[in-house]
Amino acid sequence: MSDTVVRPVDDAVWGDLETVFSTPGDPSGCWCQWFKVPRSQNDRLSVDERRELLHDQVREGSPGVIAWIDGEPAGWAAVEPYSAYPTLARSPITKRREGDPADPWAVTCFVVRSEFRRQGVARVLLDGAVEHARAQGAEVVEGYPVDPEVRPSLSAAERYHGTVALFRDGGFEVVRRPSTTRAIMRRTV
Repeated sequence: MSDTVVRPVDDAVWGDLETVFSTPGDPSGCWCQWFKVPRSQNDRLSVDERRELLHDQVREGSPGVIAWIDGEPAGWAAVEPYSAYPTLARSPITKRREGDPADPWAVTCFVVRSEFRRQGVARVLLDGAVEHARAQGAEVVEGYPVDPEVRPSLSAAERYHGTVALFRDGGFEVVRRPSTTRAIMRRTV
């Protein structure tokens, strides 16, 4: 990969984050609110309202990391404490179970602009997300990837959680399989 930079987002790079989210498909409508806002509320929000919610979250702190390749905004990974994502606690896939850490940092979403896909951007984003979580005091980072080795037909849109191979290569271990195509993976940092 060419010159690649990854860093936590803040208001100074909001315009670049908007460029990343303008990529065609689900990101341009979701603005990383799926796990942040209850579904009933999310369904009523307009795209502009979701964009403004993410902008507010960026102003309040850094809810993720952004990557640039040769100065061009290329991708985003969402990473915050589990408690920042209320919808995770309601999902049968991601709800806490006995023995789970109470509030690990969670990597919930990857967005890579189409022209930068298949260049390792998700890997550098995951590394940046782990480093960001560690810098904020995280002891454990968790992900909820899909497994295209089990179901190769998973679409690009279904891979926004990341893949099992991506997280495994990033030093994460599977702690359970809530379904055949999903894993809960964890890394101590």
